[in-house]
Amino acid sequence: MGEVGILPEDSRIELIAGEIVVREPIGSRHAGTVNRLNRLWTSRLGERAVVQIQNPIELPTEDSEPQPDVTLLRPRADFYTTAHPLAADVVLLIEVADSTLAVDRRVRMPLYARAAIQEAWLLDLTADRVEIYRAPTLRGYQDVVRLERGQRQAPLAFADLVLTVEDLLG
Repeated sequence: MGEVGILPEDSRIELIAGEIVVREPIGSRHAGTVNRLNRLWTSRLGERAVVQIQNPIELPTEDSEPQPDVTLLRPRADFYTTAHPLAADVVLLIEVADSTLAVDRRVRMPLYARAAIQEAWLLDLTADRVEIYRAPTLRGYQDVVRLERGQRQAPLAFADLVLTVEDLLG
């Protein structure tokens, strides 16, 4: 709709389960955390992944086109200029949550699981922790781990890249 002029292209909206959803305004802590993640992933992964910030991914079976805060994508020569990435292109998806925490847990994480995204991380700014979602099924993720400050984890796709909660949240 943005491409044909029905909605402004810079609107803070996304398609979730066939419905147009207005996105919450982004606060400074949320924005700063996304900036930190962009630098972290770009510097540590180099050419191993395309780091996408708040851009759409297509989930055709879910009739959805969400815009996760950070998406690590399989490298592609065209950097996804010819089409938005699909769920199969996603190696790690990250949502940063403060005011959107309930929606991210109840709507987005199950949506990503049904789309078979292998791993999604939820950075909970309200509790200062990281939730790691793995083993997707049609009913949600089977494996959920919560990490507190001082703990560390590596993404499934990059087992050699161990990160602390402090690396992610600052």
